[in-house]
Amino acid sequence: MARGVTHRYRSSEHLPKVLPVFPLRGAILLPHASLTLNVFEPRYLALLDFALAGERLIGVVQPAAEAGPEESPSGKSFPLRRVGCAGRLTAFTESEDGRYLISLTGIARFLLGENIGSDQAFRLCGVDFSPYADDFVAGYGEEEVDRPRLLATLKCYLQANNLSADWDRIHSASNERLVNTLSILSPYGAEEKQALLEAPDLKTRAEALVALAEMELAARDDGSGTSLQ
Repeated sequence: MARGVTHRYRSSEHLPKVLPVFPLRGAILLPHASLTLNVFEPRYLALLDFALAGERLIGVVQPAAEAGPEESPSGKSFPLRRVGCAGRLTAFTESEDGRYLISLTGIARFLLGENIGSDQAFRLCGVDFSPYADDFVAGYGEEEVDRPRLLATLKCYLQANNLSADWDRIHSASNERLVNTLSILSPYGAEEKQALLEAPDLKTRAEALVALAEMELAARDDGSGTSLQ
């Protein structure tokens, strides 16, 4: 379980003030949820080797809008979003062609600081976890989430897109794990993903997920009855 993996990180004092940073547009990580990545660029293979040799911690952050449309721009000087999330490398496999398939488990969000000069192929950045102290408290704000509304919206969305889901796992998931996992897996663009990441609390993030799904369903409603009323 993600909470077991991140249990050791009880406050910002248990995390470093500098992290290797993985910039990736359209990808976010959130506390106590997992993100799976297929890594093949040499600079990020080097980043993973660095993390594996150290504390197994990585900062996931999106490139800023002004960095252009690339998923991960070249170089180390392009602008980044101000908010990202630290994750622990919890699963790792290497393919025959040298790619790494990894899973990161989210710990806490951070404000991104300055680049730390180094001769590494990837970026090292200062990070500040202090604005997100509640991220270290597993389940913080879960009781405020409107779970029935979230599940009803999810069901409508899946039906409208002819998608299936493991409802046993969904029903057994905590509100925190459900909301954060759905946010990570959601098919929305970089701006929507960043808004989900920066939501001040779990209730607001759940409401944003519902609103995004409702807008998409309303926009494509063909009279089939799949849109939310």
